[in-house]
Amino acid sequence: MMTSPDKPSGHDDEPQDPLSELFGKLMGGAGAGGFDPTEIAKAAGLPDDPAVLRQMFEQVQAMMAAPTGDGPVNWNLAHDHARRTAAAASDPSVGASQNRDVDEALRLAEMWLDPVTDFPGTGIIGRGWSKAEWIEATMGTWRRLTEPVANSIAGALSKALTEQMPEEMKGMLGGASSMLTNMGGAIFGMQLGAAIGALSGEVVSSSDIGVPLVDLEMALLPANVAKFGEGLGLPEGDVRLYLAVREAAHARLFMHVPWLRSHLLGAIEDYARGIHIDVSRIEELARDIDPSNPESVQQALQGGVFMPQRTPAQEAALVKLETALALVEGWVDELTAAATEGVLPSAAALREAVRRRRATGGPAEHAFASLVGLELRPRRLRDAATLWNSLTQERGVAGRDDIWKHPDLLPTAEDLDDPKGFSARRSLAEAKDSDVDEALAKLLAGGFDTPSGEPGSGTAEPKGEAADGSTHDDPAGGTPDGRTHEDDDGPEAPRA
Repeated sequence: MMTSPDKPSGHDDEPQDPLSELFGKLMGGAGAGGFDPTEIAKAAGLPDDPAVLRQMFEQVQAMMAAPTGDGPVNWNLAHDHARRTAAAASDPSVGASQNRDVDEALRLAEMWLDPVTDFPGTGIIGRGWSKAEWIEATMGTWRRLTEPVANSIAGALSKALTEQMPEEMKGMLGGASSMLTNMGGAIFGMQLGAAIGALSGEVVSSSDIGVPLVDLEMALLPANVAKFGEGLGLPEGDVRLYLAVREAAHARLFMHVPWLRSHLLGAIEDYARGIHIDVSRIEELARDIDPSNPESVQQALQGGVFMPQRTPAQEAALVKLETALALVEGWVDELTAAATEGVLPSAAALREAVRRRRATGGPAEHAFASLVGLELRPRRLRDAATLWNSLTQERGVAGRDDIWKHPDLLPTAEDLDDPKGFSARRSLAEAKDSDVDEALAKLLAGGFDTPSGEPGSGTAEPKGEAADGSTHDDPAGGTPDGRTHEDDDGPEAPRA
């Protein structure tokens, strides 16, 4: 129990100074030895209103209570805050009839895709998800994608908060100063959770953002599908079917191209590791925080904390990421258009609506990009769709899908600049590869080790010319004057 000058210890039934009690709880219940909380608040520049301090410290105490686990970021807090954010905007459970509608739409989508791709069906049962179910299914992948930059931000924020704290407060905190180290991770965890929770209100399927957040799943979010269709003036069933075809196309691609998921997630991780933290912005953020308004931290973080400049390594990682996202989304866009042509009257309008939505991104996607410096929009979707269409015309469905056999076969950013010239450039590269393969085969056969003109060398000595440059048209080996080589050198010596 905390003591104060007018409330000696040992009288548990007497009301305690609320500020002393709060500081005691904040420091894990350890006594602070007769300090005056109002003086500490004053020294730290905090308001001395007990009610305001109580509200602020209760929120901080809640942030500190949950264990952070490995690393500085409080992922438990991120998860909980994501769930609360989703629930705050209404998150109805998916009923049996909605689940049935989703499964039927995805089954029909699989049938429509069969003629337009060489990849077979997945056999996955379609599911309807609430926002909370989407969060639970994707949270592990979000952690993997954001952990590199999240750790950097949490560390920078913790350092800035420590440096901004008055010296008087640092001394008074004593052993509890480690709490400040966790505070940065807790603050960022809350912000990340809020961003993911907001995203759960915008996505329409498990693969809506083009990144495989879940593995071996096909799911639609009925509430968000209905929200997407608002204002389009199209039948709800058409909207659901079109989005189901996109979801099924994503599922086929990631299932039958096993290296693609790690390739795409790896590109995102490479980019995230190189994000540069603007320390001056962090320090500015710490100075601008209003202690009487804990929400000011969230408002400050929403402005972003990153330098706009990128390193050459990060620029390369960004090009790789944007190209990979565009190729995935362009392939899905092209397949969905081919699968729905002639069977879904509103397909063209829905295709354009999806393209615009993916190109601009929703508010939550922008908030997420501002927070972690990572945009998940396929900027070159239309160029990629044009390239896949061109490959279909030139090589057929099987030839087009063969491009996914290996990451080295994928088109590059330069190919997206000139989609229709991709096949010509690839044919030239394949011809060069053929020359290399031929030379390699000769090397392995020992052709390069045998002197020219001997058996196994692969090259014959030119007719009529000796190794010393003289000619010998006579099959018997004679010289132009009719003499044999024996006439010059004498009879052949006996062999041993």
